[in-house]
Amino acid sequence: MRRLYLLILSFLLPLVSFADEGMWVPIYLQKYAIKQMQKLGCKLSADDIYSTDKPSLKDAIVIFGGGCTGELISSQGLVLTNYHCGYGSIQKLSSLEHDYLTDGFWAYDKSEELPVPGLTVTFLVYMKDVTNQVMKNVDDFLPIEKRNNLIDKACKEIEEKVIDSLGDNYVAEVKPFYKGNQYILIVSEVYKDVRLVGAPPSAIGKFGGDTDNWVWPRHTGDFSLFRIYANKNNEPATYSPDNVPYKPKKYFTINAGGIKQGDFTLVFGYPGYTDEYIPSYLVDNLINIQNPLRIKIRQAKLDIINKAMKSSKDLNIKYFAKQAGIANGWKKWIGQNQGLKRLNILKEKKDFEIKFQKWADTYSNGVYKNLLQDYKKYSGQIRPYLIAYYSFVEDYYFTDLWHFYKNMGKLTRELQSTKSKREKDSLLTKIYKKIDGFYKDFSPEIEKQIYYKTMSFYRQDVDVELQPTYFLQIDSGQTALEHYVDSLWTNSILVDSSRLKRFYKFSARRKRKIKNFYDDPIVQMLSVTEKSFYYTILPKFHNYSDKLDSLNRLFMKAQMQMQPDKTFYPDANFTMRVSYGKVTGSKPEDGLIYNYFTTLDGVIAKGNLDVIDYVVPQKLEELYEKKDYGQWADKNDGKIHVCFLANNHTTGGNSGSPVINANGELIGVNFDRCWQGTMSDIKFDTTVCRNISLDIRYMLFIVDKYAGAKNLISEMNIKH
Repeated sequence: MRRLYLLILSFLLPLVSFADEGMWVPIYLQKYAIKQMQKLGCKLSADDIYSTDKPSLKDAIVIFGGGCTGELISSQGLVLTNYHCGYGSIQKLSSLEHDYLTDGFWAYDKSEELPVPGLTVTFLVYMKDVTNQVMKNVDDFLPIEKRNNLIDKACKEIEEKVIDSLGDNYVAEVKPFYKGNQYILIVSEVYKDVRLVGAPPSAIGKFGGDTDNWVWPRHTGDFSLFRIYANKNNEPATYSPDNVPYKPKKYFTINAGGIKQGDFTLVFGYPGYTDEYIPSYLVDNLINIQNPLRIKIRQAKLDIINKAMKSSKDLNIKYFAKQAGIANGWKKWIGQNQGLKRLNILKEKKDFEIKFQKWADTYSNGVYKNLLQDYKKYSGQIRPYLIAYYSFVEDYYFTDLWHFYKNMGKLTRELQSTKSKREKDSLLTKIYKKIDGFYKDFSPEIEKQIYYKTMSFYRQDVDVELQPTYFLQIDSGQTALEHYVDSLWTNSILVDSSRLKRFYKFSARRKRKIKNFYDDPIVQMLSVTEKSFYYTILPKFHNYSDKLDSLNRLFMKAQMQMQPDKTFYPDANFTMRVSYGKVTGSKPEDGLIYNYFTTLDGVIAKGNLDVIDYVVPQKLEELYEKKDYGQWADKNDGKIHVCFLANNHTTGGNSGSPVINANGELIGVNFDRCWQGTMSDIKFDTTVCRNISLDIRYMLFIVDKYAGAKNLISEMNIKH
């Protein structure tokens, strides 16, 4: 359900003023941001950045997979993104025989490039304001549910009309901005044949690991290379050996001339989600309820996974991507809480709310008079459901077993309804493939340890009346829970691939036995948990979320009315955005000064064979000792620069975003933020918020001198 609400567009847009922070919608650059960008040194026009009449930079940028950004860097469809964006694909293609995570992978000819099943890239075709169409039948004072239904219906009609006219290779989505005051249609084209071209070993691509994640100084070669393939008409197509490299409308020229303090930077990509305008009550829930809960659960998972990964190379491969995904959020939320507390954001919000209440008491016949009181009421009432919701998400939903249970349940129902032997055999082949794919990256013992720990958290944290009924049948002691989990794993077919295959083999012959899938103890446990969540927790959670969303709409409208001269840029919502800034270090703490760049010297200095995060490949050490840097050393200090800092406003989803100079040339790849600035999703602080990017010269150095992949260097347009 879209919990979206109206603010009059003609009222909102004149309020936007210029600022170095913010994430700008590209179709409004000409009106609101380009002049300020040009004052800071940008040589581009708004049409150079976004246009539907001619090729523009937007045509060189893609959504990579489902949650990152990537950019085209050659006329042959070569895509550059982060290593951490690509490592799920790299891991999927890896095995003990071909360990591309540890050893890296380089295709020295297009015939060596590896197809990645399921990987897609998505190009933005155009954006269009459709606010009037969405809101034409919507009264601002309608009941929430009726209002949402009307908005949903209007959005769906617009989306379906676009797809009917363009075809299935396109995606259309109407998305809300400014808490629902504005609606923009996003039309995209999806390419489905994407192949791995190059990836450094994890000792380069993930150098620093969890230790350095979110931290400066950074020395991570966070990049990977892929290629888009299309049919002979340059159109999207599923994998085929007959497909050819995609010919882009636009690709980036790479500038290897180096960067310096104060250089203009443009980050262009798909930032995920920010929430800059919420009141103290919701920030309080984030700081004191949501983040601590998720940090605790993920810490427990990481303790189990990290220990297992150190014990076995096989487990290290299996859990490499999973561990990184869990650790990424865990460390971010720790830094976010520290940043919000350091800025005393709750006091800042409450001080503003005192002024707001005085204004609301006298404004417009008291229409906003009770707004903060309602926030206090509903933010308190949602707390037990907030705890239950995120406990379910972290304890059950974000586990391997949960998604396997859901997938196998769906396939079981298909098998149950299939009549002919040929259809059953075909479905069995699909089921066996799914089982093999799952067990390739799954350890029943690790998952058992995780479930024991997280289920104990669930029982402790969630109100008793919101818990699944099986907890009532387990003694309150931890030993009883441990026996319960042991029993599940001992008797379930889900944790043994050979037993599961035999089950489906016999099930295909005897329809009656298929029903036994739902008698499996783990399936029963997960099924009861699912029903408890969807019937007991989720309705109440959505009910209070709807109320709070409605208040968010009113509160944003009121803030803008109260502060007509304040900048109100739209929160991020995983749509294409532009943020601009400059190359700069920072002084995040008393006595601590950050330089704006790091070098290969720092990689070597950190090198430690006894610490998994700081292993330096031997060949990289040899290149360093010989100072064999080719043409990629900095012209001033003669060193290989690795990473740099800038003050662009970024968030999750900007991973892999191109960092562009004043002339529209590629100088880096965004991949992280400084830990002290991870609160920028709630509060952007210009003094400490810094985005961390890979210096493009380090990528070129690794591809050229470390990998020897001169075939890739030759297809890029590089200038110095």
